[in-house]
Amino acid sequence: MPVPVQQQIAVALYMIKQKLKGNKHFPLVLMLEPLFRCNLSCAGCGKVDYPEEILNQRLSVEECLKAADECGAPIISIPGGEPLLHHEIGEIVEKLIQKKKFVTLCTNAQILEKKIHLFKPSPYFNFSVHLDGNMEEHDRATGLKGSYERAMSAIKLALSKGFRVTINCTIFNNTAPEKVADFFDSMMEMGIDDITLSPGYAYERAAGQEHFLNRETTKKLFREIFRLEKVRRKAGKKKWKISQSPLFMNFLAGNESYQCTPWGIPAYNIFGWQRPCYLIGEEFVPTYKELIEKTDWDKYGTGKYEKCADCMVHCGYEPTAAEDAFRNPLKILKLAIKGIDTEKAMVKDIDLSKQRKAENVHENHIAEYIKKLKK
Repeated sequence: MPVPVQQQIAVALYMIKQKLKGNKHFPLVLMLEPLFRCNLSCAGCGKVDYPEEILNQRLSVEECLKAADECGAPIISIPGGEPLLHHEIGEIVEKLIQKKKFVTLCTNAQILEKKIHLFKPSPYFNFSVHLDGNMEEHDRATGLKGSYERAMSAIKLALSKGFRVTINCTIFNNTAPEKVADFFDSMMEMGIDDITLSPGYAYERAAGQEHFLNRETTKKLFREIFRLEKVRRKAGKKKWKISQSPLFMNFLAGNESYQCTPWGIPAYNIFGWQRPCYLIGEEFVPTYKELIEKTDWDKYGTGKYEKCADCMVHCGYEPTAAEDAFRNPLKILKLAIKGIDTEKAMVKDIDLSKQRKAENVHENHIAEYIKKLKK
């Protein structure tokens, strides 16, 4: 994998330490959301429809550092909203790096050129730029013409200054596999360090509901994408550098049957610790300890809860794949030698017939939080 060796070793040692302690529920990555405000309104996003009172809120530097300490995860991912809109984002990143955390700042890069002076290249830091395909695909996803060109200009600047730069790409059901393959080829030629990819999660408040994937469509689509990579490599194209576990990719291709590990990538934002995961905000609790010890984890997951039915997103399943790799290193070796099988029959999927119905609690959270703000 293209993930830096220093980070791979640190995470492996961390996992060994957790196993020796007998810990079952431990985090690998903290999703630290310092704000929900964004300068784009992407149709597939469920974060930008909050009232102004909430969009105006920010986590302080102290709150961010406390969350990192409380959680203890070796990797910190900073999504949003758009983190670069936070006036103290440079200080947040700097102080997290001082704690020897591996920090990924997720950005749409629309203002990265103006803000890049706030950051320094470091083996503990990288920019992860949101790009959902080529210019046509990305500008359509963001709803803003020129957003692709601005992002590409910022990527080139960051690379020229020595920053590690990755891209994160969300795949929707209207995505053509050939265009994805072309896009990934172009990113490798450009010198991007690696790619994070994931099927789009159906946020219940997102505008573009018709473009989200179900599980069957996800597997077929990713199989075709991986099939195209094999063809292109034979034609002399560069190997795509994917940042995630090969077993997670194997899962997306329908070759693994995994249940999610929601505690593996916990989320913290202005509401508190989000239960059960970054994608679903059913409840919020004030401490990480309460999140881990008092959450009924068996209530959530595919086959258990309606909101989880079609989810195959990395923030739930990457920790599961990491755990599988830790227990079965020979599976990783086999994948490294043979690659992802795109032809064999897919494994049987999880039964959805007994899942409980979705609870609509979002508006209650908003009302309660705004009530607190007015006190």
